[in-house]
Amino acid sequence: MFPGEVTMFIDSHCHLDDARFSDDLEAVLDRASAAGVTRILSIGTGDGPPEIDRAVRLAERYEQVYASIGVHPHDAAKVKPQTLDDLRALAAHPKVVAFGEIGLDYHYDFSPREVQREVFVAQLNLARELGLPITIHTREAWDDTMSILRETLRGEQVMGVMHCFTGDPAQAREAIDMGFYLSYGGVLTFKTAENVRDSARITPDDRLLIETDAPYLAPIPYRGKRNEPSMMIETARKLAEVRGTTPDRIAAVTTANFERLCLVRGYTEVSDGN
Repeated sequence: MFPGEVTMFIDSHCHLDDARFSDDLEAVLDRASAAGVTRILSIGTGDGPPEIDRAVRLAERYEQVYASIGVHPHDAAKVKPQTLDDLRALAAHPKVVAFGEIGLDYHYDFSPREVQREVFVAQLNLARELGLPITIHTREAWDDTMSILRETLRGEQVMGVMHCFTGDPAQAREAIDMGFYLSYGGVLTFKTAENVRDSARITPDDRLLIETDAPYLAPIPYRGKRNEPSMMIETARKLAEVRGTTPDRIAAVTTANFERLCLVRGYTEVSDGN
């Protein structure tokens, strides 16, 4: 916690099902709570189909954890017709509050690009059917990502978030104009990430989120270590500095935004690029 301040942060994107948390997950959650990170969205993509319910199982075990569902672009080639039926069934769970992360990744190309695009469209349509906000992963694929969003959503305002946003201010404005929230993670603290800080400066209060993407992308001074939700406090400090405000204000704004985006439709008991 920050001395003299009452803070309540939400980590809007974390991979709690990652094997690197298997030995000490409860200690990780305890440290998060002690740091003021009282609620966490565990991303439900895991290692891809057929096992796509690991985040839901974690959300059932831990009160402060919520879950998303979806297939990461890395695993698009694993998708079968049954996968979409399984996702539709999981969406009925009361602690599933988002769909993702979904999108395109042209850096690794673990799945063929055409397959990534087809699966992205299919999942966008399913998320619309289910009324779930979308969490977008885009890496070295910005133009295709935005083109697919426009073509699929046909001018509708997006209900979703650009996760781990690392784009420049022009891309930030493009995403905001479509209706997206922008979520900032540990990259914001990196010395070479001035363009990300420029984007963070112009992001409106009502479109701002914060995340870890743990166990990836630990912020300075933890860079190179396993990231975890408690470390998000360093990102909050940097975000407050960049925006000329306080960490307490960042906590209040990002918590309200997450609740509005994900919890109005989802599990509403308030107790709440990888």
